[in-house]
Amino acid sequence: MKIKQFLKFEPILKEKIWGGEKLIHELHKKSSKNNIGESWEISDVENDTSIVANGSLKGHSLQYLIATFKEDLVGKKVLHQFGNKFPLLIKYIDAKETLSIQLHPNDKLAKKRHNSFGKTEMWYVMQADENANLIVGFSKEVSAEAYQKHVKNNTLISVLNVDEVKEGDVYFIEPGKIHAIGAGVLVAEIQQTSDITYRIYDWERPNSDGTFRDLHTKEAMDVINYSVEDSYKTAYQKEDNIASEMISCPYFTTNILPITKTKSINHLEKDSFVIYMCVKGSVVFLTKDTSETLHYGETILVPACVKSFEISPTTSAELLEVFIS
Repeated sequence: MKIKQFLKFEPILKEKIWGGEKLIHELHKKSSKNNIGESWEISDVENDTSIVANGSLKGHSLQYLIATFKEDLVGKKVLHQFGNKFPLLIKYIDAKETLSIQLHPNDKLAKKRHNSFGKTEMWYVMQADENANLIVGFSKEVSAEAYQKHVKNNTLISVLNVDEVKEGDVYFIEPGKIHAIGAGVLVAEIQQTSDITYRIYDWERPNSDGTFRDLHTKEAMDVINYSVEDSYKTAYQKEDNIASEMISCPYFTTNILPITKTKSINHLEKDSFVIYMCVKGSVVFLTKDTSETLHYGETILVPACVKSFEISPTTSAELLEVFIS
């Protein structure tokens, strides 16, 4: 049995002490809460597996889809490499307040300590309030000893790089790179399937019950990348109706695809599922068998066996196109 439909999933909404209301009011996620920080669009994290929201497979889990459709869903290469584990976690993130300053372990250390994938990720800025920023990397050379002093004295921010950001900015966050999303920033995040974070500074911010979130100062010391880059922002080109590469790494490739007219898509050369995140406007995905509308702030998964289809804009639109090379 072949899988023929485009797949949408029920968003898994995460309350956060730093979360806001943009995911509800701007991306139209449904929640009665007002501090939703993350919408997990496609997830195979333990206890947070996505559930299909549309079509004949509605109500089935992502795990069921992989077990049932195997390479038709994810591709031969992906199935061989990752087995029944979906390799990517797809999110939208709204920071009403600045997130903790943090970093993530690589595959080797994450496997040893947590029996997990590491966490390589990227951010695409969908919207940013005036003067909003991101923290990414160091602003100057810092030794391990100096870093420890800054952590102890709560002066770490003085040696970190802070970038004011705008819509369309892209950042690639490798394991070990210190980072934090600043207040007023809405991002699309693509990452390995991992929820392992080493929090190194949390702005002395209490939880609602007066307690504080744990810091992982010791664990982080084995991970930190102290190198300084001239620019942490990823440069890319954008052309209407052309999929242009922004990020390519062993874990995922992400293209930007502006849609201004109906575009025929052919993925015959890809041995992978393809994910589309709508970061502007709305479009309709079409085959001879099915169609599905994708609105701003929604995500769709195209199974690996669906090689040819059309994308037609209902308004001028931009998509992130994500797959494994």
